[in-house]
Amino acid sequence: MIDDNKPQDEAAEAELKGVPEEFLESGDEAQAEEDAGDVGEALEALRRDLEEAKQETLYAKAETQNVRRRMEKDVSDARAYASTGFARDVLSVWDNLSRAVEAIPDSLREDEKMKGLVAGIEATQRELEKVFKGHGIERVAAKGMPLDPNQHQAMLEVPTDEHEPGTIVQEMQSGWMIKDRLLRPAMVGVAKKPD
Repeated sequence: MIDDNKPQDEAAEAELKGVPEEFLESGDEAQAEEDAGDVGEALEALRRDLEEAKQETLYAKAETQNVRRRMEKDVSDARAYASTGFARDVLSVWDNLSRAVEAIPDSLREDEKMKGLVAGIEATQRELEKVFKGHGIERVAAKGMPLDPNQHQAMLEVPTDEHEPGTIVQEMQSGWMIKDRLLRPAMVGVAKKPD
């Protein structure tokens, strides 16, 4: 007689290939449930680890983005304010040029021989101011304004009834801003009530 179960046994054995021996030998269902519980715990531990790894990755991405933004801002500020040191140095040239223009008496301004020199000095002053504006460097408003300690440096008090106390009545040295930053405060005289 031919055994018809033989092909079925071979098929069953093929399906069981790769299954650990302890599962095959033990017919105990309690052991199988215990092993399934261990697998479930291991799976849950892996899920927790995966979730932690995802959170760490999100934090790392956020930190990287913050560092990139800070770097971009630093580069932008460096470009915008790169000329600060140079501008401070050139302000002394502006001061001397302004003093020269103010010191020219009216008689020399009208003298035919000096008109060209006076016009040249004034044109140089206007050109320097134009260059300043082109680089975002502008003069701080002072005379007639209330004292602003963020832009003005009070050098003296001037007793007067003509102006409100705290109003700037004299400018000894002009103040300058570079974009939104103070380059140099204006040195001013401030009105006070007479004694």
